[in-house]
Order: sequence, then C-alpha cells, then structure tokens
Amino acid sequence: MLPGICRVNLGRFSLIVTVLALSVPKCSGLSANAIAPKLRPPFVFGAYPHSAVMLPVVATRHGSVSFTAVHLPSGLVINRATGAITGVASRAGVYHFTVDVANSVGRSSHQFTLTVGDHVALTPPMGWNSYDYYGDRVNQAQMLINAQYVHRYLQDIGWNTIVVDYRWYDGNADPEPDNGAPGESLSMDKYGRLIPAADRFPSAGNGNGFRLLAHHLHAMGLRFGIHIMRGIPRLAVEENLPIAGSKFHARDAANVHDNCSWCPDMYGVRGDTPAGRAYYLSIFKLYASWGVDFVKMDDTSQPYHRDEIDAVHDAILHCGRTITLSLSPGETPIQDAMHVELHANMWRVSGDFWDNWNSLNHEFTLARRWQAYVGPGHWPDADMLPVGHLSMGGRPVGPDRMSNFSMNEQRMLLSFWSLLPSPLMAGGFLPDLPLSTREMLTNSHLIAINQDSAGIGARLVGSAGPTEVWVRPLSNGKVAVGMFNRSDRPVTMTVPLADLSLKGRVLAYNVWKRSKMNLTNKEAIKQSVGAHDAALFILIPTVR
Repeated sequence: MLPGICRVNLGRFSLIVTVLALSVPKCSGLSANAIAPKLRPPFVFGAYPHSAVMLPVVATRHGSVSFTAVHLPSGLVINRATGAITGVASRAGVYHFTVDVANSVGRSSHQFTLTVGDHVALTPPMGWNSYDYYGDRVNQAQMLINAQYVHRYLQDIGWNTIVVDYRWYDGNADPEPDNGAPGESLSMDKYGRLIPAADRFPSAGNGNGFRLLAHHLHAMGLRFGIHIMRGIPRLAVEENLPIAGSKFHARDAANVHDNCSWCPDMYGVRGDTPAGRAYYLSIFKLYASWGVDFVKMDDTSQPYHRDEIDAVHDAILHCGRTITLSLSPGETPIQDAMHVELHANMWRVSGDFWDNWNSLNHEFTLARRWQAYVGPGHWPDADMLPVGHLSMGGRPVGPDRMSNFSMNEQRMLLSFWSLLPSPLMAGGFLPDLPLSTREMLTNSHLIAINQDSAGIGARLVGSAGPTEVWVRPLSNGKVAVGMFNRSDRPVTMTVPLADLSLKGRVLAYNVWKRSKMNLTNKEAIKQSVGAHDAALFILIPTVR
C-alpha cells in the first residue's frame, strides 16, 4: 500500500491529510455480476424522547443505492444515500416503519421498529475504537483513515461507530507518558470543559470542537463516539472556573479526594450535589452540540462510582441528543448489576482485555457471572477485540505487533462475543487487518447472531472439563449454539437437539464452515473442535 494525499471536506473546513491507499478502490458503478442490495440487522432502534438521533440502517451496497422509508415517526428523515435516520422523535411510543433500499438491479425491504422511551442501544453497539493501536496519541487524520476503512469494508455488515479514545485534549501526547503528566496544560474552554487539541484535530479550531469531524462521519452514515475521563479537570478546579448554565463553579462540584489512580488529569465529581450534576449536564450539552452519539466514560466501574453514574445518566436524558453510554474499565462489581443495567448501555465486565489466552479464557468465568443481566439497552461488555495490528510504537500496551491470538482463538473470541452478546469494538489499525480476520469480522451470520432483535442473552447449558456449550434463543424460533474447547488438544463435541427442546426437522447452519445439515430433533450436532477453538451453529426449525 502506497501513501497518498487526499482532501477531506469537513463542512466549511478542508484538511489535507496523508492517507494509506486501500488495496481495493471503492466501486462507483455496477459490475456485470452486481446483485440487489440487502437490508441487514439491527431491525430495532431506541431513542430518548425530544432528543436528536443518528440511527444507521445497515444494507449491502452494490454500486449506487437509494434508501426510502414509509411511516417514519414525525420529526425523522432518512438519508437517501447513506440510510442514516436523523432528526428528533418528540413523542414516546413504539413505531413501526418500512425501509426500502434499491439499486439498478433490484431492491430489498424490511420492517423496522423504533422505541422512543427509556432504552437505547437495543442491540449491542458495533464499531472501531482507537485505543488498542494509538493509545492516547490518535489524531484527526488517523481517525479518518480508519473510518474510511470501516466505510469501505465493514459498514455494510453493521460496523457503524467510530470512537476516538482517551486524552484527545492533550496537544503534547506524543512525548508525554502514556496517561499524561501532572500539571500539564490541556485544551479547555472557559467553563472548564475539555476540548480537542487543535494541533491533533485541526477542524476543532474556532470553537468547533468535534462538531465538524462528527459531521463528516455522519455524512458517511457512521456514528461518532468519544472517550472521557470521569470527573472534572484539575486545572478547572485550580482556576475555579464557572460551570456553564449554572450559578456554580468548579470547586463546588469537585471531590478532590477521589482521584484516578493512573491518570492525573481529573478530580472526581460529587455527583449527588446540584453542582456536580450541573457540571455533567454542561459537558453532555457540549457533546450533544458536537453531534456525539457514543460516550465511553473511564475510571468509573472499578471502583463503582454510583453517584457520578447517576449524574451522567441524568445529563444524557436532558442534553438533547440520544447518546449511548459505555462504562469502563472492569471488573464491574456484580453487586452493582441492578444499578448499572438501568443507568448505562454497556459496562465492562473485565479489566483491559488483550491478546493473550489467559484473558480470553477468563472471559468464560465472567460471562457466567453476568448471564442474568443481558438484554436490550444493557449489555455486559467483554471489551474490545484486540485483532490485527496493535500498540503503535510499543504503546499503549506491549510491543508493536500483530495480534497474538491464533486463528482458532480469534474464532473463539468472535463466536463468544457474538453469542453472549457483547458489544463488538475492533481496536487494531484497520488498513493492516489480515484478510482472514476481515473475513471473520464480515461474516454476516455471525453479526446477525450478535445483532438479533430479540436481545436474549446466551446461557451455559452444558460443560465437561474444558469444553462448554452455550445456547442463545434468536428471533423467529431460531437458536444459536456455540461449542467451545478451552483445552490444548482437539475434541469431538456432541449436542443432542432434543436437549434444546427443538421439534420436528431442523436446518443446522455452520457459521464458520458456511455449510448446512438437515437433521431431526432426535439427532445431534457432532463436531470436531480444535484447541482453543469454537464451532458456531444457527438452528432453524423447518417443521414445528
């Protein structure tokens, strides 16, 4: 791949960036073998009342396509080119509408459901996050390189959220320690709200913040997310800056005795006070004005900061935009499960997850702990997918490397995350992604399991030593079955269909081998599963 130059149009701002030329050019027309587009899950969406939304409709695109929608709720429109649904749904309720996508070869239609109410993220979020490769050093050009890769190769299958991870407000991140240095100057507005460092994010100048970058991603049909540290900047507290939209100042909100153990940027916030709530409302109103769709809040779940989580949840409900809330890092205490499932859309069940077998093996223990708390709008998060090229220049963790996970382990990882289901956030440098891994990430049946509209979590139904069988009920009577071999040698695993209460004849689709078997409910799925590997099936009853 050769370096090249492109001009990126960000509304009124135009930035020339160095990019990597991707190996396959984006097709502008239809080939002789072109096929009609197809709509893909998710087919359910959630939105908060009186809040702006950005809801990407997923469809395969062969050449130029056009989206239309019938019976959209008042206040919402669909972008004919991208399929993104935007606007404000002001009235609570459940709305059914039909989306149609067409090209010159044919068309596809499907019914969608939008629930305007208390729950969003009705299927697990999917996308790319900058942390696993860039740490705290990512810049605007690098974000756009990876976003273009998602747009070109992954978006048609459901990957639709682009997240800039931590410390985007530090203009001196490259020479500084990974997590910043005490007392360093950070980009901040007059109300003590951190803003993007303009030398790393040039479109952020003139008070734009992330607004133009978000606009550019939205124009591609992608959602935009940011990482934040829990709390209020120490610099804002030292200067006692006013809190926007309130009578309070930074010292009124700060808890100077509650500090992050690994990042020196912030003091905690007294989330149970009017001043603390005013501060969080002020920053989320700023993020809403930028067009942020997803916020990952760090230093929150371990230990569990209940008052600040309450304040952030309330701020999102009143900021004017539907924002997905992710809490990090874990392990989140299980005794706080009932609180977190009501106040966040995803939360980390593990510490930082990296490309080693012990971490992957431990996720099975964590998943058993959280089985009862999976459902639409609240997803236990097994963490990002450390696949592909990781840790640029030896930061953030370990040497610069391609993922240490074997192909077997990648198959196990993706099978388990999709079955649970956990949010899917890729973390490596995407242009270096091996084709074999990209083919896994774009397996349509795998993603359909993860994004199934029923939102029912998987259950461990059987284990023998290091082997486990997990089952997840899907929509329309289908069932997903995962066989996992955590041992160091191949094993043969058998799952009798009678144990799954399936009746009549069953079509068993092997997700990874892309093969089918016709069985009766008196038969069994028998499969050889390699060491540290998984087999994944979708079972479709054909006679009831």
